[in-house]
Amino acid sequence: MKKITAYIAFVALIAFLFFLYGFSSNRNGAKKVKNTVVEFEEGDNNFLTHNMVDKMLIQNQKFVENQPKSVVDLHFLETNVSANPYVEKATVFLTINGVLKTLIKQRKPVARIVNNDSIFYVDNFGMKIPLSTNFSARVPLVSGVGNAEEIKELIQLLQAISSDDFFKKEVIAIERDAQNEYFFTVRTGDYKIAFGKLESVPLKFKKLKAFYNKALIDGTIKKYKVINVKYHNQVVCTKHNQDGKQ
Repeated sequence: MKKITAYIAFVALIAFLFFLYGFSSNRNGAKKVKNTVVEFEEGDNNFLTHNMVDKMLIQNQKFVENQPKSVVDLHFLETNVSANPYVEKATVFLTINGVLKTLIKQRKPVARIVNNDSIFYVDNFGMKIPLSTNFSARVPLVSGVGNAEEIKELIQLLQAISSDDFFKKEVIAIERDAQNEYFFTVRTGDYKIAFGKLESVPLKFKKLKAFYNKALIDGTIKKYKVINVKYHNQVVCTKHNQDGKQ
């Protein structure tokens, strides 16, 4: 008899707990979203504005603020925000206090590509990013690159450039010709660097750095029109109005 009584009490307790949970859930779900907060990771609020993100937080053709928490589809909202071409990663969640928070990591452009029919940025993953009226990124201008395979190769070159503080500031434009060779436009003079194909990259930058260390000190770098690092173990330079070797 005691066992039966204990069993009934246990079942009653479980039922009561379920009732409290359901009651609490219903009350919580009936509460409305009282505010929305948008936060940009790492402070990189560049392409997007808070107002632009708010316009993505639309459900049932209405802004989510003041809608019941129970009808808010967080997965739908997160997918909607993530679909924006400026967004690399998005997280959307509701706090206990009824605040809808959206955390966004924006895509970081590494180059601005100019083609015959289009202009766009690309990030480190090779993803295309449209231009924006809100922000203009200071990244190298690139021409002669268009398809996915060419962009992938470009990213490798850009990573090599950005790994050196000097060349990261020095190279302002990159051109890829029909022979798949690269040419750099630089910040410190009116000469160009003929880098050649994407091969022996560390060696080429090492030769180029050694040349810069000498030519910038003695001032001879101003005499050159083209600095060519395509050839093995040498830097070949073309002077203005005459040819020469360094």
